[in-house]
Amino acid sequence: MSRQEQKLKTRQNIINGAFSLLDENRSLSAISLREVSRAAGIAPTSFYRHFKDMDELGLTLVDEAGLALRQLMRQARRRIASGGSVIGTSVDTFMEFIAGNTNVFRLLLREHTGTSAAYRMAVFREIQHFIEELTDYITEQLQVEYSIANIQADAMVRLVFSAGAEALEADAQLRTEIADRVKSQLRFIQLGAAATLLTAAS
Repeated sequence: MSRQEQKLKTRQNIINGAFSLLDENRSLSAISLREVSRAAGIAPTSFYRHFKDMDELGLTLVDEAGLALRQLMRQARRRIASGGSVIGTSVDTFMEFIAGNTNVFRLLLREHTGTSAAYRMAVFREIQHFIEELTDYITEQLQVEYSIANIQADAMVRLVFSAGAEALEADAQLRTEIADRVKSQLRFIQLGAAATLLTAAS
């Protein structure tokens, strides 16, 4: 393994180590550099070769969480392209993600309303990216005017995030019930957007 590859691997170990320390009781501000270094299997002094400080690591974690969600969105689209229902497939994919990446989603939820302005803005940007991607998808696939697609996407993303917060600590049965409810709510939003288009056209 080259020196650069080793450096990238260690950096990823630090990110993974930090994510592993987050749970329902601990936020980013509650974990220390020493704990992260231990979880990553490095000396605390080695941390500074990869991140300026814990704040920079925190912003990187938010970026990683947002990237994971956008990759999830693309995965859902591939499933839809092979014959899945748009809403059903998207919600099921999202719930699978939460079940397998609890701490990643918990980070976004917690820091969205956290005490750090820098983290709040970073999460806001990630949510906006998510809304913009969904807006583009609705515009292209459903031939909906951009302004209406954007309102629809915004409502859908906020609803799904809220449901995700509920689903975090839920067991499998309750998570299924939450998913079914969200699918119905998303269909109402979709019908509302379609009705708005018809009203505007008449």
